[in-house]
Amino acid sequence: MDHFSFKTRLHLAVITVLFLAGGLAALATAPVSQASLAQICLAQAIYFEARGEPRTGQYGVASVVLNRVAHPAYPDTVCDVVFQGSARRNACQFSFACDGLSDDARHDRVWRGSLQVAGRALAGFVPDLTGRATHYHATSVEPAWAKELTHTVTIGAHRFYHDRPAMLASR
Repeated sequence: MDHFSFKTRLHLAVITVLFLAGGLAALATAPVSQASLAQICLAQAIYFEARGEPRTGQYGVASVVLNRVAHPAYPDTVCDVVFQGSARRNACQFSFACDGLSDDARHDRVWRGSLQVAGRALAGFVPDLTGRATHYHATSVEPAWAKELTHTVTIGAHRFYHDRPAMLASR
């Protein structure tokens, strides 16, 4: 939890108790005070990676995180996937997690929207529009790893990819 501010960590203790009383339906519509840790981690990925994208692009980023959780080659929890490699600068899977910049959301309305997208995705209310992608990058760059993967779709300013389709777990 080193990547959360003190205020966020304190809030999480209360949030967890409130969330446990809620259930899946509450997850999709929960106000910030009832968000789960997984929802907060997923919302951070959505906010920092796709806040300027249409909802479909935000759901695409959420799908990549969830597809990685379901894939045996990646960590088993949303937070572990989102912050994988974050201890080393510029060595993480999601650039915001290790770029050295603040991870505090500065736009409340956009943050609340990211929480809502994360809640819906976690509750299974959103279809995976990415073709079970486990990777994506901005269309403005051409990373070397992209040549090794299969492009599935472009949504907004992101290109989505998957690797060995037979090994991907279905959700």
